[in-house]
This record gives sequence, structure tokens and C-alpha cells, in this order.
Amino acid sequence: QMAGTKRAGYKLATYKTSEGPRAGVVVGKEVFDAAKLTGKAAYATVAGILADWKAAEGALKKAAAGAAKSRAKRQSVSKTKFLAPVPFPPTIFCAGANYADHAAAMAAKQGHPPPADPHDQGLKPWFFIKAARTIADPGAAIKASHYSKELDWEIELAAVIGRPAKDVPKEKALSYVAGYTASNDFSARDRGRRPGVEQTSFFKMDWTKHKSFDGSCPIGPWIVPASDITDPQNLGLKLWVNGVLKQDSNTGKMLFTLAEQIEQLSINMTLHPGDLILTGTPSGVGAESGEFLKAGDVVKVWIEGIGEFSNRIA
Repeated sequence: QMAGTKRAGYKLATYKTSEGPRAGVVVGKEVFDAAKLTGKAAYATVAGILADWKAAEGALKKAAAGAAKSRAKRQSVSKTKFLAPVPFPPTIFCAGANYADHAAAMAAKQGHPPPADPHDQGLKPWFFIKAARTIADPGAAIKASHYSKELDWEIELAAVIGRPAKDVPKEKALSYVAGYTASNDFSARDRGRRPGVEQTSFFKMDWTKHKSFDGSCPIGPWIVPASDITDPQNLGLKLWVNGVLKQDSNTGKMLFTLAEQIEQLSINMTLHPGDLILTGTPSGVGAESGEFLKAGDVVKVWIEGIGEFSNRIA
């Protein structure tokens, strides 16, 4: 059994049906319609489930335990088209430079020494926001090769918020997480600095063009409930480009833990059910070596205890 996980009882998904996208409960190798399995019409969408997470958590666990004997219609995982589990998150928060190895590699690329541990400098986690509509499905083609000539990959563990969180101390922060999914924070490195603006200018950076473009935030393949991830700070992460391993790390190497991130984000605003927190990426991104994605490339991400998915660059 893996270090940071225990055997999953069920997984929460959004999948394609003849009625349109529906919330699904994945039990073993079968997928059930969440609303039909639980008898709760509001659970037709993952957003509806997360809005009622306090009750839904128990209802889903119970329904999943009895799924094998249930009369609810089912289909096999292998024949299911999984979509982004949270198709329209209210907000996508992304932790900046949150792995020491990645921060050091990026600094070295610019001829700087490795940065000190931010805790020793009295620093707090910091974030940027991706536009919510940049979410992409697992397996989707990412039409971005024309947009960026320095298109980069970043595997990240994503936490899905399950109840409103405001001024949450880090000791209690993880209790606000409904579950976890895998994500890829695609980045357009050549769009991150505004051309024609002095290097030293306050107005040089452009985080919107750098991080928010259609398809720049694929997530999936489903949400594993937080109760099945015993320690989000001990999960293996791997990313491949065209079958070549590029990122191979563990969430234990984060500078700021997820709990510290939630504490910091909830100081100045309320986190809402369905909000995503992308927790940062380890070393091995293209910007460190100068290798970038082009049309036809296939990027695969895998997170221990959660699963894997791929996207092709179009």
C-alpha cells in the first residue's frame, strides 16, 4: 500500500452521457450515475455534490459500499469518457515556486544562486490565479502550439475545496478539502514578459498571458476523496513528454504545505466549494532545459493514489 494513500472506496468523476455531462461515482471498474445511485437529484453534477459536501461525503461513501448490489445502471470504466471532474471551478489558485528543486533550477537558468528556504526569510506562500474557463478534459487536445513557442508543462497536485473556508488555521486546513485530483499547469513562457517594456519595469510581467489560455489547466481523471489520501504531503508525482520521464518527485518536497497554502489564501478571502488549489510543480519543467512543447507532443501526468491522464498538443 502506498505511503500517502489508503485503498480508495470510490472516486468522484464527471463523465460523458447521452444526457450530457453527469457526476459519476467510480467503484472498482464500474461507473454509476451519482444522482441515481444516491437518489439525490442535486448530485447530478460535481458542483451540486461539493455544495452539499458535509452530507454528500457520507451519502456517497454509503452508496459506493452498496453499489455492487444496487439496481442502478452502470458502465465499465474502460468504456467511459471522463471529463474534467470540476468543469467550472469558481476560482483556480496556483502556488508559485513551491518546490525547492524547481526554484533552484529556475534561478540557475538566470545565473542566480539557489533561493533560501522562504520560511527562514519570514515569507508566506504566494499565488496567481488561472481563469476558471481554462479547464480542459483529460485526453483533450490542447490547441496552443500557435499561441506559444515556449509552451511548458507543470505537473501539480490539485486540492478541491469542499466547504467555505475563511481565516482557517493550518492545523485545521485539510478538513476543508473534499478531495484531490491531478493537474497540469500549462505555461506559455514566451508570453510571461511584455515585449517592449524595460526588463526592470514593475509592469514587465504578464501573468494572464503566461498562465491563462484555453486548455491551460487540464485536470483529472477524477477526484479521490480526502478521506482516502492519508497524507497529501507524501504522494509521488510523474510527468512524461512523448514517453520520456521529465518530472519525478514527491509532494513531500513542497516548500509550503497544502495546509499552509489554505491558511494563507483564506486570510483575505473565502474559499468556496469547487475552488481548486494547484500546489506547485517540482523540477523538470521545460524552462529549466530550454525544451518546449510542439504540435503532436503527448504529455502524461500521474499522481500516486489518484491516477493518470494525457493530453496532446495541437
